[in-house]
Amino acid sequence: MPTVRTKRTLAKAGVITGLVLGGLFAGLPVLWMLSTSFKNNGEVFQNPPRLITKGFTLGAYREIFGNGGQLRFFANSYLVALSVTALTLLVALLAAFAFSRFTFPFQKTINAVIVSVQAVPPITLVIPYFGLVVALGLYNTYPGLILTHMVFTLPYAIIMLTAYLNTLPRELDESVKVDGGTSWTALWRILVPISVPGLIAVGVYTFMISWNEYLFALTLTRTDDMRTVPIGIQLLMGQHSYEWNQMMAMSILGSIPVLVLFLLFQKRFIGGLTAGAVKA
Repeated sequence: MPTVRTKRTLAKAGVITGLVLGGLFAGLPVLWMLSTSFKNNGEVFQNPPRLITKGFTLGAYREIFGNGGQLRFFANSYLVALSVTALTLLVALLAAFAFSRFTFPFQKTINAVIVSVQAVPPITLVIPYFGLVVALGLYNTYPGLILTHMVFTLPYAIIMLTAYLNTLPRELDESVKVDGGTSWTALWRILVPISVPGLIAVGVYTFMISWNEYLFALTLTRTDDMRTVPIGIQLLMGQHSYEWNQMMAMSILGSIPVLVLFLLFQKRFIGGLTAGAVKA
């Protein structure tokens, strides 16, 4: 009979093996994308395929950095994603503070509407939002794209920040009021500084959603100077040929901002996601 120590060793080995296989399954497509970005188009479909290319070239990256139109895609994505993140955090924080600290009419109804919006498939809202944006004169504009993205980022942000603020004791607010402060003072002077992990978690998630959004970025823009990175990648798919190496290079460059954000704020991101899971 195997001993307890042997069972633990086998279980640990099984977990490590599973993690390694899962890492390979998830990482190999990324490695292949990176490898393809350093190939020329003729080598992409070489048989047998090579992960490590013999004809290493930076041509795809030179094409991107030398093309003002493709650089505009990145500028648009940064502008839209950062604006959506900042506005979502501000609005969600104020809404979460109201849900967490006050009681008001139709509170449960409004909360149910917020949750229900999160459950609606975005594809079903394309035509209504297209008509609304055109009617408001916001078609092919940054405000139209930013406001539309916020419709899908705000519900999650409000839910997460409300759960996070619910873990903070109300005694903090009361101590501020005893000292002559207001609820507004309690929010900005006390709650916001200690809610940084939650704000970072929501901010990173919001940036990711807006940065990677494709459907509305395609529907609500018309000219190339308004397109974002996901649409820019799609535009490399021509009628007669695909620029596979440039597509992979743009995908790598488009993945860097999210990867950098996660690496910089990894601990606070995970802490912010888990802090609101259980009410203190």
